[in-house]
Amino acid sequence: MTKRLLLAFVAYAAIALLALKTLDDPRVRGVTLAILAMFAVKTWVRRKDVVHPDESGSEQSGPM
Repeated sequence: MTKRLLLAFVAYAAIALLALKTLDDPRVRGVTLAILAMFAVKTWVRRKDVVHPDESGSEQSGPM
């Protein structure tokens, strides 16, 4: 699992570097980097749910 997390962050960094080098408009570049940052934060936050799915706080009692 750690290898996949590291690979995801390397991919986010590579896309961010490409965005910095190729996008000229600062607004477009900023929005692109903000979206990448949101994906990176979501990846970081959800890593625990993937590694330990039984310990999530949202346990449901079943269908009603």
